[in-house]
Amino acid sequence: MHAEVEWQGKMHFVGTGSNDTVVELDAPPAVGGEDRGMRPKELLLHSLAGCTGMDVIAILHKMRLEPTLFRVSVRAEMTEEHPKVFTAFHITYTVGAEIPDEKLEKAINLSQERYCGVTHMYRSFAKVSHEVVKV
Repeated sequence: MHAEVEWQGKMHFVGTGSNDTVVELDAPPAVGGEDRGMRPKELLLHSLAGCTGMDVIAILHKMRLEPTLFRVSVRAEMTEEHPKVFTAFHITYTVGAEIPDEKLEKAINLSQERYCGVTHMYRSFAKVSHEVVKV
């Protein structure tokens, strides 16, 4: 696994990963950017949401369950002083009401406690909590 970013000018970078997918990174205009991509710290939140989201969907599929709606959002708290680092993450799983509560809880707990490596890494330096919203 590897990642590489190449400067495009001002604060804009284009990153490529192991499978040559592309992600754009940039900063807000207030610090010299042009808002042409995600902020690096936002990518950390996406990594957490994507990791646990993929786990939960894979586990639900093994249970032969298919949600009509599944969304994972992450909010983070960080320190005020530089270097500004994350101190807490809160994950919200929004799921269609057709998934039985006990099956959903099992899938989320397996992701949080066993499978999601991003969650485990982030727990080494911050608090990670979660909630479920059924719609």
